[in-house]
Amino acid sequence: MTTTLRPSGPLQERADGARARHYDVCDNGRPVGFVAISTDDAFGPTAGVLRSLSVEESRRRRGRGVIAALAAEEVLRGWGCTQVRVEVPADNDPARRLAAALGYTERSRNMVKDLGPDIAPLPAGLTSRDMSEEEFAAWRQDAVRTYAQGWIDRGVSPEQARLKSEADHAGHLPAGLATEGVRFQVLVRAGEVVGHVWVALREPAPGGTGGFVFDVEVREEHRGRGHGRALMLLAEDITRAWRADRLGLHVFASNTPALRLYESLGYTTTRYNLAKAL
Repeated sequence: MTTTLRPSGPLQERADGARARHYDVCDNGRPVGFVAISTDDAFGPTAGVLRSLSVEESRRRRGRGVIAALAAEEVLRGWGCTQVRVEVPADNDPARRLAAALGYTERSRNMVKDLGPDIAPLPAGLTSRDMSEEEFAAWRQDAVRTYAQGWIDRGVSPEQARLKSEADHAGHLPAGLATEGVRFQVLVRAGEVVGHVWVALREPAPGGTGGFVFDVEVREEHRGRGHGRALMLLAEDITRAWRADRLGLHVFASNTPALRLYESLGYTTTRYNLAKAL
């Protein structure tokens, strides 16, 4: 048995260096599956994405998936990629095992919670209000830098991280605080702001709507007092006010306190975001 990749379509290229291509996974020249790879729009042409990999059911568990994935990585190296990422649904255990065997590690995960109808009041002594324009300007400057650093800490080059952070913030907030379907709230105790949360209305599935927590933070001097939990409950109430019944979020794998908080609040993982250096 000889497992190889054979192009099933032309190489797609853009002026900015982006590339994409589909391949058949072949056994002795016979197609038994497929692979799709591309460069990463989020991080630039030196970052790759393994977009899909599938082998016919009757041909699995014989190493073909491993060989196909390694061959796809070699193509990405030829394109000049220095890293590759893959998204794996939380319920796809075989794909997670394959990725682990190939050396992929968890970079982050997506989580979601189905919301009930009951509104959770803020704890005594806490109030909330909309973020002001002045507060937003200060927040944005710091958020772009902090978000970029989060990616740098996970192996992304400083230039790629900066470009992604700037593009993400510009794309999600084209009109700043006035962006439709966006709420920024600050949490206040004794007249002092102790934290903030940014929630946006999204379409997690065709025909459905849900909220998404893009940023939540408690100021360092106010941590360890339950304010993070209060901010997340505030995000749930914002989402209910939109008549949506799901709230999602993205969290870096190394942020153990946040992961524990989200799990304690009933969030479940829907997708693992894995990465590997090439």
